[in-house]
Amino acid sequence: MRKQFIQRYLANNLVIAYASVVLFCIGALIVSISWGSVRLPFLTVVQIILQEVFSLQVEQTIDPMFINIVMEIRFPRALLAMLVGASLALAGSAFQGFLKNPLADPYTLGVSSGSAVGAVAVLFFSFSLPLIGRFTLPLVSVLAGFATLFLVMLFARLVQRSMATETIILAGIIFSSFLGAFISLMIALTGEELRHIISWLMGSVAMRGWSYIWLMLPFFLTGFLLLFFCRKELNALAFGEETARQLGVNIAVRRVIILLGATTLTGGAVAVSGTIGFVGLVIPHLTRLLWGPDHRHLLPLSMFVGAGFLALTDLVARTIIAPTELPIGVITAIVGAPVFAAILLRQRRLQA
Repeated sequence: MRKQFIQRYLANNLVIAYASVVLFCIGALIVSISWGSVRLPFLTVVQIILQEVFSLQVEQTIDPMFINIVMEIRFPRALLAMLVGASLALAGSAFQGFLKNPLADPYTLGVSSGSAVGAVAVLFFSFSLPLIGRFTLPLVSVLAGFATLFLVMLFARLVQRSMATETIILAGIIFSSFLGAFISLMIALTGEELRHIISWLMGSVAMRGWSYIWLMLPFFLTGFLLLFFCRKELNALAFGEETARQLGVNIAVRRVIILLGATTLTGGAVAVSGTIGFVGLVIPHLTRLLWGPDHRHLLPLSMFVGAGFLALTDLVARTIIAPTELPIGVITAIVGAPVFAAILLRQRRLQA
């Protein structure tokens, strides 16, 4: 009887959790589309989306200018911000689960910086791979991120053969700083040609249309599916590799799949929005505190929370000092840096 009560309680909590994050996402999307230089009523935004996206007829006649603002400017921008936020949150959840450390995320592990180097190289040299075309940018970004992660792991192993998670994170921060300095040096030496990329590197989804959404979507779906099919293995790895082996987990294969999935998400996000730090750190940690460490639910819940969070962050970035826009990375750093410090202090106290 008691067991049934506990199962029912947990099931109800999960229903509430999923309902909450989905409503949060929908609310963040509508608010992000409504607010701007031209304020649109929430109901009008909903009617436009129902009419233009779902082909549902609405009784009220809507101003064509409002339809153009929503469908050509604000809706694709908010949707892209949500895709980026969801990708970074998923990648952060995977890295934290894999390394069993809440301080791990694409930014601190150097994956974001590596992906940014790949993206900048594509933009600067304006090259395109045969048969891939416009997907060259995200693909090179993903490959560069994966190469950086490999180098971080290799360096951590040279420093400490046991490859403690703290060593891996410190190695990631070293590579992230080095690659960031390398990009800045490249921009400084090339004059005006790459100066416009500075704002992109700080994180932005401004002036991106539907083409960027279709550009990122395959990488988002690929990364999500790779991690979703490894959600149980992430739970097993949380108890250590030896325990995971006893549970029948193929460590070598699953490790590659998890890292590939997280890096694909990160590279795809960086390719369309630049480097946005701390989302992969803060969102999974917050979600874990609210709903627990079970990756079967942590991954999708983090995805929804990250999507809504970055949509609202983009809204703040473009309205707080309007008409000037701030890069999203500035806002996430202001929020994320204190949280990073709090997590570090909390971890130290637990270890003391």
